[in-house]
Amino acid sequence: MTEQVVVLGSGYAGAGAVQSLESSIAGDAEITWVSDVDYHLILHETHRCISNPSVQEKVAIPIDEIKSPSTEFIQATVEGVDTDERTVDLEDGDTLDYDYLLVGLGTRTAFFGIEGLEEYAHTLKSLDDALGIHEDVVDAADEATQTDPAQIVIGGAGLSGIQTAGEIARLRDERSAPLEIHLVEGLDQIFPGNDDSIQSALRDLLEERNVNILTGDFIGEVDEDTVYIGEETELDYDVLVWTGGITGRNAVREANVDKDERNYRLEAGQTFQTTNDRVFAIGDAALIDQPGEDPAPPTAQAAWQAAEVAGENIAREMRGQPLKNWKYKNKGTVVSVGEDAVAHDVFIVPFVDTFGGFPARTLKKMIAANWINDITGVGRAANAWADM
Repeated sequence: MTEQVVVLGSGYAGAGAVQSLESSIAGDAEITWVSDVDYHLILHETHRCISNPSVQEKVAIPIDEIKSPSTEFIQATVEGVDTDERTVDLEDGDTLDYDYLLVGLGTRTAFFGIEGLEEYAHTLKSLDDALGIHEDVVDAADEATQTDPAQIVIGGAGLSGIQTAGEIARLRDERSAPLEIHLVEGLDQIFPGNDDSIQSALRDLLEERNVNILTGDFIGEVDEDTVYIGEETELDYDVLVWTGGITGRNAVREANVDKDERNYRLEAGQTFQTTNDRVFAIGDAALIDQPGEDPAPPTAQAAWQAAEVAGENIAREMRGQPLKNWKYKNKGTVVSVGEDAVAHDVFIVPFVDTFGGFPARTLKKMIAANWINDITGVGRAANAWADM
């Protein structure tokens, strides 16, 4: 009987792994690909849609342009995984059987129990999220005046928060919109945990764009009008965006594999295999072991690197072959702030630590174009270049 391989998720991990599986399995198994959307989203460029919604045509790649005709695609929301019965439960009531499962569902936003935050804040985990932020920011600007500008508050100054602030500033400047932008980070520095040089460069770019940066106090509560920060600070807002943390998907909570019980991300070895030999996990959904180091980071770069090995390892497990260990290689960081960017510790520019300007902007575009080329082809990559 033909083996059934089911892949969950259409992010970097899922899309890359499907192509790896197709080339590694070569007809020895049937592949079913499940996602709640019928496209692969270039998530690290989705923030562009906040200032320019037309970019969605470039960052959302139809599934049929990625998979081979032999791979079955099902658009559905995953409700649960039963590792004992080897089934995947879908929201519409259907059930999929599997022999091998690759979980690449990504994560959802963590709200950390902050009162009112989930109810009132936008998040940035999907294309609809980015388009919703654009719409509400434009509506708020239309109702504001230069003497009474709309207040935009962004909670969390990691990668997503910084890029969101940059795009809203870009929208403000291009439209001469009456907006004031506030970026709130509970820790003492923006882009926490990164080198001082990139933190400083990003702060400079944000402040040049009149983004008000507040660090050192956490958001403690939110109501429909106000963000309460620390013991004393209150910010009234018209639009609130929260980018301050991630947690695993509810669909894997009951899966009988080891997971971090705080956030339900699945624990996986360097081979991507979990404590269940028939379940592999990849991307943000997984905590992938890196001996002697922290688990691989939940980034597009890591998922992109891992996908090829994960797909091959499932094929190897099916055939009783030894599995390959995967080692994450940090190739550097590039962060956009509106139309500009900052790059740090980039492996192809070893003689410069941190840089911005035209070289950083071009590198950011090259990264996006390279991924699009890998996943679909040079034509779509070239078409997307202008809007990246």
